[in-house]
Amino acid sequence: MSEKKIPLTSAEIASLWTAYMNDSMAKHFLEYMLKHIEDSGIKPAVQLAFDMASSHLKQLLTIFEQEQYAVPNGFTEKDVNMDAPWLFSDIFCLTYVNYMAKVGLLAYGGFVAMSTREDMRSYFTQGLIETTTLYNKTADIALTKGVYARHPYIEVPKETDYVDSKKYLSGLNPFGSKRPLNAIEIAHLYMNVMTNTMGAKLCLAFAQTSSSKEIQEYMLRGKDISNKHIQIFVSALLDCDIQTPHLPDISVSDSTTPTFSDKLLMFHMSLLGAAGIGNYATAAAASQRSDLAFNYERLSLEIAQFAKSGADIMIKHNWLEQPPGTKDRDQLSKNKQ
Repeated sequence: MSEKKIPLTSAEIASLWTAYMNDSMAKHFLEYMLKHIEDSGIKPAVQLAFDMASSHLKQLLTIFEQEQYAVPNGFTEKDVNMDAPWLFSDIFCLTYVNYMAKVGLLAYGGFVAMSTREDMRSYFTQGLIETTTLYNKTADIALTKGVYARHPYIEVPKETDYVDSKKYLSGLNPFGSKRPLNAIEIAHLYMNVMTNTMGAKLCLAFAQTSSSKEIQEYMLRGKDISNKHIQIFVSALLDCDIQTPHLPDISVSDSTTPTFSDKLLMFHMSLLGAAGIGNYATAAAASQRSDLAFNYERLSLEIAQFAKSGADIMIKHNWLEQPPGTKDRDQLSKNKQ
C-alpha cells in the first residue's frame, strides 16, 4: 500500500481542521492590519504572517480535495470590515503577531507530534519552520525598535545544588515564609503577565467595536479576568523584588465602528482561552512552590468557565463550527429500529 493511500488518523483530521480554522481567522485579521499599518519596519512582519496564512489555506484546500475531506466553513471576507477606522497601534500589531507566533509554535509542535503519515508530518513540520521564522523576525524587529519585553535578568548560577528540605515546595501557609522564586517560576509568571496584557487589550478592542450588548459584556468580563490575573502574577514577582514586565505601547484606538464579525471575535477569544489554559497547565507543572501551582489551577478553572460561557453564546447564535468526529453508534442503531 502506498503511503498516500493510508487513511488519515483522528489526530491528523483534528490537526488539519484546527489549522484551517486558525489560518482562516488569522488571514482576515491580518488583512485588516495590513491596510492600516504605516511603520515600514513593522509592515513586512505582518505581511509575512498574512502570506503564511494565505499559503497554508491553499495547501490545506488541496489536501482536503485529495482526501475528500469536507472543507470547514471558517471565515471569509464578510467577517471583516476593511473600511472600519484604524483600531490598533503599529506596535500593537507587531506584538500581536509575535504573540500569535508563540501560540503557533506550540500548535504546530503538537500537530507534528500527533501526525503519523509522512506527508502530514512534512506539512506541519514546514509550518513549524515558517512560524519559527516569523517569531524570530518579529522579535528582531521589536528588539531593534526597543519595544521587546525582555524577561528579567538574574545571576547566572556559579555552582549546582540540591533541594535539602520539603519546605522548598511549600507556599500555601499564610503564616510561613515563602522561598524566593526560582528561574523557571519567574519565567512563567512573567510570560503569563505579558499574555494576559495582550488578552486584555484585545478584549477591550472587541468590546468597543461589537454592536452586540451580549458580546460587549462578555469581552469586558474577559478584560477584568485578565487584569485580575495580571495583578496576581505581578504580586508574586514583586514579593521577591523581581521587576514586572515593561510592555511596549500596545494601545487600542477609540474607534467604536464594527470591525470584525461577532463570530470571528468569539472564535478568537476561544483560541486565546485555550492557549491560556495550556500556558497555565505548563506553568503549574513546572512551578515547585505550592502556592503558585494552586493559583494556576484555580485561575485555569476561571478561564474554563469563561470559555464555557463563550461557547454557549456561540451555540446560541450558530457560530460554533463543530470539529470532525465519530458517529453516535447508539443513535444510529435507534434510527435503524
